[in-house]
Parts: sequence; C-alpha cells; structure tokens
Amino acid sequence: MLEAIREDVTKVLMTATLRMPQAVQPMELPELPDFLTGRFGGVGITLVDFKVEYGRVWENEFARVILADEISPDSCRLWDTITSEKLDKDRFRRDLGNVIESYTEVARRLGIMKEMPTVIQGGLH
Repeated sequence: MLEAIREDVTKVLMTATLRMPQAVQPMELPELPDFLTGRFGGVGITLVDFKVEYGRVWENEFARVILADEISPDSCRLWDTITSEKLDKDRFRRDLGNVIESYTEVARRLGIMKEMPTVIQGGLH
C-alpha cells in the first residue's frame, strides 16, 4: 500500500515539476514512507497509512515543493503492533474514547512527551 502511495505522489510531483522552471527540485518523497514506517515501527506502532499535503513556495522566479502538513495521529492511521489497538483519529471518529490518552501514548513512545499533560491529570485550572 505504501508503495502505491509513493508511486502516485511521485508521479504528481514529477508532473508538477515539468511545469515549473528547471531549477525547481521536488522533495525527496520516496524516503518519507520508509522513514515513517521505520520510526513508528521502532516504538511498537504500525503505520497503516498516512496523508500529507504539499505546497509550492516561490522565491523570485523559482519554486520549491515543500511538505505543508503535520505528521500526527490526525494525519496517520496508527495501530499498536501487538494488540492492533487504534492510536489515531479513528478513536474519535468511531467514538472509541481515550482520544487524548492514545495521542499521548504515541507521543510518549516517540519520546516527545513523558507523561499525561497536567490539564488531563488534574482537570482545567
């Protein structure tokens, strides 16, 4: 599935590049799916799929293609590798509960956050 995503997006970027000045170089897109799969896999999370948006930034007569999106549980489907528990936006969309706890668990495993935010532990103050 990730291979198909990579091929489709690469075709789109290559087509867009052909319409831009020669100096424009597309982002190294083929590396993104492999990087994300490895990064999440290394902390026991399966990357099922993801979406990202790209944009163009013009500098004088030249344009660059840039990643214009976040990489988060809102833009990825992430499942616990062992239990297949959903750790992403499906918790909200399917009313599974524990949305903040699941997002915090992803952040904790990635080393971004060590514990639940104070707002969650003690309520709003």
